[in-house]
Amino acid sequence: MPKRLTITLSQEQHAELLAARDHHAKAYVREKAAAILKLADEQLSALEVARSRLLKRRDDNTVRSWWRRYQQGGLTALLVQKGRGRRPAFFPCGPAQRV
Repeated sequence: MPKRLTITLSQEQHAELLAARDHHAKAYVREKAAAILKLADEQLSALEVARSRLLKRRDDNTVRSWWRRYQQGGLTALLVQKGRGRRPAFFPCGPAQRV
């Protein structure tokens, strides 16, 4: 069984996560911020947060990785990195490139 996370946030980090949870433009950042706040404020395990405290069930390792990424890079580390995802299957060509 994984070791229980012990999370302590500074007042600045707590305020940053609260603002992100309530007002960030990206829904996935709001979810990640909420999960981290539940880990810190309620002292819940990552397993409990992942299974029953979020809108959608997540893997507990995912919640732990969100915390690690936030610890290392702050709020910007919770954003999806540029270039992630599938490449488009259709590349429209402009009028000058038509054969």
